[in-house]
Amino acid sequence: MAPWSGLWGAKAGGDAYRGTPVVVKMENPNWSISEISSPEDDDEEILATGARRKGGRTKNAKQIRWVLLLKAHRAAGCLASLASAAVALGGAARRRVAAGRTDAEAGVVAATGESPVVRSRFYAFIKAFLAVSLLLLAVEVAAYINGWDLADSALALPVIGLESLYASWLRFRAAYVAPGIQFLTDACVVLFLIQSADRLIQCLGCFYIRLKRIKPTPKSTALPDAEDPDAGYYPMVLVQIPMCNEKEVYQQSIAAVCNLDWPKSNFLVQVLDDSDDPLTQTLIREEVAKWQQQGARIVYRHRVLRDGYKAGNLKSAMSCSYVRDYEFVAIFDADFQPNPDFLKRTVPHFKDNDELGLVQARWSFVNRDENLLTRLQYINLCFHFEVEQQVNGVFLNFFGFNGTAGVWRIKALEDSGGWMERTTVEDMDIAVRAHLHGWKFIFLNDVECQCELPESYEAYRKQQHRWHSGPMQLFRLCLPDIIKCKIAFWKKANLIFLFFLLRKLILPFYSFTLFCIILPMTMFVPEAELPDWVVCYIPALMSLLNILPSPKSFPFIIPYLLFENTMSVTKFNAMISGLFQLGSAYEWVVTKKSGRSSEGDLISLAPKELKHQKTGSAPNLDAVAKEQLASKKDGKKKHNRIYKKELALSMLLLTAAARSLLSKQGIHFYFLLFQGISFLLVGLDLIGEQVE
Repeated sequence: MAPWSGLWGAKAGGDAYRGTPVVVKMENPNWSISEISSPEDDDEEILATGARRKGGRTKNAKQIRWVLLLKAHRAAGCLASLASAAVALGGAARRRVAAGRTDAEAGVVAATGESPVVRSRFYAFIKAFLAVSLLLLAVEVAAYINGWDLADSALALPVIGLESLYASWLRFRAAYVAPGIQFLTDACVVLFLIQSADRLIQCLGCFYIRLKRIKPTPKSTALPDAEDPDAGYYPMVLVQIPMCNEKEVYQQSIAAVCNLDWPKSNFLVQVLDDSDDPLTQTLIREEVAKWQQQGARIVYRHRVLRDGYKAGNLKSAMSCSYVRDYEFVAIFDADFQPNPDFLKRTVPHFKDNDELGLVQARWSFVNRDENLLTRLQYINLCFHFEVEQQVNGVFLNFFGFNGTAGVWRIKALEDSGGWMERTTVEDMDIAVRAHLHGWKFIFLNDVECQCELPESYEAYRKQQHRWHSGPMQLFRLCLPDIIKCKIAFWKKANLIFLFFLLRKLILPFYSFTLFCIILPMTMFVPEAELPDWVVCYIPALMSLLNILPSPKSFPFIIPYLLFENTMSVTKFNAMISGLFQLGSAYEWVVTKKSGRSSEGDLISLAPKELKHQKTGSAPNLDAVAKEQLASKKDGKKKHNRIYKKELALSMLLLTAAARSLLSKQGIHFYFLLFQGISFLLVGLDLIGEQVE
């Protein structure tokens, strides 16, 4: 670093400032005084005790000032980065508002599958609640400015004018409004504690599994030589890939499945294409033909009518006459890429275990670090697989089938009634019915299958709506069968109270009601109290438990907590739709994929003799890429949108935060402020994929 003149340099024509010349070591950005040395530091000084010390001169005030200046420079750099990020965020928000594209557009409403009537009523309720909150805030601000700080003893005294109206409002609020809010608050707190206890018990179960190293092990494993069916346990396996208009990912999934390490004569691949796009149909059909020419046993099936969505597709495929020759069926969604040893690590669990109906593998994600939205999804799904699925599989031999990356015993499917189109969660439906018929499940936490996470908030919102409306719809249909079924009472109780009510109904209900409705109301009705430990400490503890399976995501614990409360609006709306059988509960929306696997991944999946050629029967990657690019240009453009419910709730929470300042409720203010900002960012669609 060049020496400074003036204050830090030598005087012109005179002696230099006294002190040690400074040499700053900048290898480590965290500068400290110990990292400042002088040229004389190599000299040795003999101390009074006779010991020798290197660097005879001590640090002086100028060196400390230099350290402080460097730290100030670093802090200024951080502030500049934050300022530039804030400016970019503000610019994106301004463009979003100027574009004026909202989720209320007809095409978006149809795509999300939400009922327009329920949507409008729910939004009208939030707007009315916001209007009342703004009115109450204006009243409280006026009372604060005018000093109408009436004590309880003064409420009974006669007062005149506006102060009289304010006193009447206080009496009415304390006598009639506060008791109802307090009752609802106490009820939600009880549900919150029950759900938190359930989560804590699951985490303790996961800790016990790790401590004891409990792991499902097959009684017989397949031998390494997969070309000799008689050498080991290689039963007949049917592999199904249901897909619908997913041209971004079809090639990688077909390639991965065709490269499964299993005797070719003992497994057949069914590509179940429900696409209504002619170009996509052609691409998939040609891809199947290419692999057929390479000797892969793969067939292409297309339905003209998409009756029953995915369940109808699977049901139609199982009706083929050749299915009776197969004992097991493995299912992979279009964006899933199983490892070559997938069947070797899953199918052997069925040998000598006639009660086993399902083996479920864990998901891994190719795009978990793509943006903030995918990182937050990764935290949720890590907890789901590491804790929920694993604990339920070990201790109960039952969990919800994830719809993909699993192997079913075909006899279990037939015994349970097969695939049914009555709900949009056909995977959970078949799992519940199989459980009622006595079949057991195994979850393999160490067997992973690669897939994608939704990268845009719109796609994630659609997915969550389906995942939370379907279970309530299924609960209404399955409840009579659960009650009449001849299984153990504790299994019935687990299905009704834990699997459905607590984890599918109560969780979105209290999350939305407690943190988005009751908490703001307690700011305007302070007679109803919500303890600090409910607002801060317990949610923080639960978020910490959720993030334990993915410790590298710990820096995102606060955004995760706020985002989960933000998503409670969508989940609550979906839960109501499914519970009361509204129109949106029956709509299936395919989650948009990006096709994150690279060309190198596809080449590695191709047969060895095809990796260096681009013509003939090899998958023509360049041609497919050009076709996909052309289809993207010809197709509809994607846009970021404004979500009106989230924006209205952000205004409500920020209004409540402003009201909390008048009564100095510290932790409530910070929670409402950051939660309101979280709703604002989500409402402006600034959290996921940004389309330029």
